[in-house]
Amino acid sequence: MEFINTLVNQLNGVVWGPPMLVLILGTGLFLMLRLNFMPLTKIGAGFKLMWQGRKKGDAESGEISPFQALMTCLAATVGTGNIAGVATAIFLGGPGALFWMWCTALVGMATKYCEVVLAVHYREKDDRGEHVGGPMYAIKNGLGKKWLWLGTAFAIFGGFAGFGIGNMVQVNSMAAALQTTFNVPLWLTGLVTMLFVGMVILGGIKRIGKVAATLVPFMCVAYIIAAMVVLVVNAAEIPKAFEMIFTYAFTPIAATGGFAGAAVMAAIRFGVARGIFSNEAGLGTAGIAQAAGTTNSPVRSGMIGMLGTFIDTIIICSMTGLAIITSGVWTSGVSGAALSAAAFEQAMPGVGGYLLTVALVVFAFTTILGWSYFGEKCWEYMVGTKAILPFRILWVLAVPFGAIAQLDFAWLVADTLNGLMAIPNLMSLLLLSPIVVKLTRDHFAKKTQVGVVKATA
Repeated sequence: MEFINTLVNQLNGVVWGPPMLVLILGTGLFLMLRLNFMPLTKIGAGFKLMWQGRKKGDAESGEISPFQALMTCLAATVGTGNIAGVATAIFLGGPGALFWMWCTALVGMATKYCEVVLAVHYREKDDRGEHVGGPMYAIKNGLGKKWLWLGTAFAIFGGFAGFGIGNMVQVNSMAAALQTTFNVPLWLTGLVTMLFVGMVILGGIKRIGKVAATLVPFMCVAYIIAAMVVLVVNAAEIPKAFEMIFTYAFTPIAATGGFAGAAVMAAIRFGVARGIFSNEAGLGTAGIAQAAGTTNSPVRSGMIGMLGTFIDTIIICSMTGLAIITSGVWTSGVSGAALSAAAFEQAMPGVGGYLLTVALVVFAFTTILGWSYFGEKCWEYMVGTKAILPFRILWVLAVPFGAIAQLDFAWLVADTLNGLMAIPNLMSLLLLSPIVVKLTRDHFAKKTQVGVVKATA
């Protein structure tokens, strides 16, 4: 067992090592340049489309509204990475890691835009009449039969990774936090979570979409308000925090207090890795949910989908990172969710730790819901719709096991598989990028023509 553990550790070091991080960042930068920075210049238009997308639209063009599709994506991405992941990045890489998380998110918007455009453009209907899409279908329908193995590889990695990174690891974090803060037994957290997860996912994407559209906006806004309180309390430290973020992004930082010190490479590595873990840009998951949205325009769906990266990292992760840095607890030697909790507790004594625990629980719960759909579609691609009910049952049964188990090895395997998902996805994005560029140009050229006609009418 020790040999297997060592082997998986070495594989994980390769999967999440510098070459993979360069590949993900490089692909995002390449796509951003090919799109002439459209994902950045159209952020405002994207938010407008998101607001308009609250209505479901034509049922023939999807199962859930574009807004619900985005909330399902955010349900999966806004999770422990926004609390524990950001804290770990700062603990290992220093304040400069937050700068590299921002860079990952900005180029990641182009990556996620392309993922969604291709997922919607190449989606198809299954034998139940529901829309299905994602990297595996983009590869199958966009690249042809000789590339089918690549789509299958993505589905295998995603189908197994979900049980770890999207299920057991999440409920394990929930259970540990509730036991530490409120003395709730691990088994009780597992049982209650299993019941709630079952009630939602057994209803399929329509129920997941409705729950996500209700819960995700509330939890995001509530968390931002709580983080704002921390920043208001430590307002005098905000200018210094930004100075440290930009300085230590390019300058080694010496050991101080409980902080062991970090080289610039550590800031880059952990900032990029934790950023990707948080917003999943490059992993291909966003397109799976967006393909179920009611839309006749891949570009409109892409503009809505790319907002997931902006909201997740530029807004929510930034609030966590700034709370940690301004409170001064980043030098305490504490890591993970405990570091974020220390920041909130410093600003709101007696209350902050409890608030962060509640946030962690809600974030992790919604991640379980979002990832259940991602995993389900991966297995459906490989086996067909007959896999749906067995998958949902297994997914629900895995929840209580995750709450009580020691998951060090499971986490390692899931993290490795999660990283491997990026390889088929990034290859398809690069190969199909001309299609994305053409669809984008045609969309905006059509809009310009319509505007000219209206102006001259």
